[in-house]
Amino acid sequence: MGAFEKASFLVTCRAEMTRLEGRKMKLKTRLTIAFVTIISLQTIIVGVFIVLMGRYQLNAIKETYGIPDTSVREFAIDIMTTIIFVLVLTAFLLIIWIYRAVMHSIEKLQMAMKNIREGNLDFEIISDEDDELGRLCRDLEELRKRLKDNAEEKLAFDKENKELISNISHDLKTPVTAIKGYAEGIMDGVADTPEKMEKYIHTIYNKANEMDTLINELTLYSRIDTNRIPYHFDTVLANEYFDDCAKDLAMELESKNVEFGYFNYVESDVRIIADAEQMRRVIHNIIDNSMKYMDKAKAKINLRVKDAGDFIQVEIEDNGKGIAAKDLTNIFERFYRTDASRNSSKGGSGIGLSIVKKIVEEHGGKIWANSREGNGTTMCFVLRKYQEVPNYE
Repeated sequence: MGAFEKASFLVTCRAEMTRLEGRKMKLKTRLTIAFVTIISLQTIIVGVFIVLMGRYQLNAIKETYGIPDTSVREFAIDIMTTIIFVLVLTAFLLIIWIYRAVMHSIEKLQMAMKNIREGNLDFEIISDEDDELGRLCRDLEELRKRLKDNAEEKLAFDKENKELISNISHDLKTPVTAIKGYAEGIMDGVADTPEKMEKYIHTIYNKANEMDTLINELTLYSRIDTNRIPYHFDTVLANEYFDDCAKDLAMELESKNVEFGYFNYVESDVRIIADAEQMRRVIHNIIDNSMKYMDKAKAKINLRVKDAGDFIQVEIEDNGKGIAAKDLTNIFERFYRTDASRNSSKGGSGIGLSIVKKIVEEHGGKIWANSREGNGTTMCFVLRKYQEVPNYE
C-alpha cells in the first residue's frame, strides 16, 4: 500500500469514526424520543380511558354501592398511577436493553477505528452478535486483516528495496572506481607504453561490460517481477533444443577452460512447451552463478536431461565449493547471497537465481538444488511434457 492509498484509507477511517460517533448521539436522541413518545401516548390513552369510564360509570357505582365521590376518584387515580408506572418502567427497561446492545457493538467499532487511525493493527475485533452491527464488526475485522497483510507486504517490499539499493551501490561502485582509476592513469600518462595503454583500455572495457550486465539483469528482474515479459510459448523437441544449448555451452565453457559434459536420456520424440529464449536464460544464469563461485582449478560442469514421467528433469552440476545447508533453502530468494562478505570479484546483484525460479514457475515447472560443501552443487528443474489431446471423432 502506497503513501497515497494509506492517507486515503486514514481519511476514510476518520470519516467513518465521525459518522459512528454521530450515530451514537442520534441513537441517544432517538431512544429518548421513543421513550417519551411511548410514555406520553400510553399515558394519554390510559388517562382518556379512565376519564371516560369514570364519566359514564361514576353515578352507577355511587348508587349501587353507596361509595363517596372522593373514594371513586382516589381509586381511579391509583389505577392510573399504577398503569403509568408499569408502562414507564417497561419502556425504560426496554430502552436500556436496546441501548446497551447497540452501544456494545458501536464501542467495538469506535475502538477499532481509533487503533487503525493510530496505525495499530495488532488487535482483534470479536463479535458474536448475529445482527447488522455484528456483521459490520466482522467485516471490519476482515478489513483489518487485509490491511495488516498489506502493511506487512509493504514492509517486506521496502526491506527488499533497501537491500537492492545497497547491492546496486556496492556492485556499481567497484567497476566505476576501477574505470575512474584507469582513466586517470591514462590522463596522467601512467600508461606510457602501448602495452600498458592496451591493458588499461581493456580493463575499462571489461568493467563497463560488468556494469552493463548488472543493469540489464536488474532491468530484466523488474520486468519479470511486474509480469511485463511477453512469453512466447511453443512446442519444441526436447532433444534438439538441449542439443543446441549444449553446443553453445561447450564452446563458451571451453574458452574459459571449463570441462563440460552433456548427457541426454530423453527419447527423440519428446516435446515440451517452453519459451526457448527464456529457458536459455535459465540455463545460462545457473551456469554463470556456478562460475562465480567456482573454487576449483579444474572446473567441471555437467548438463543432464532425464525423463521423469510427465516431466523432463534438467540437472546442471558443478564441482564448485557448494552451498551450506543453512543457505540452501534461501538461494532462490530475491537478493539473497551466500557470500556474506560480498566479495566484489563475484559480481552480480543477488537476483540471478530468483529470475531463474520465476521463469521456471511461469513454465509450470519447479526448481530446487542439492549441494555438498566442498563437492559442488546440482541445480534441478522440471518442465512438463507436451501431450496431445486424443481426438475421438
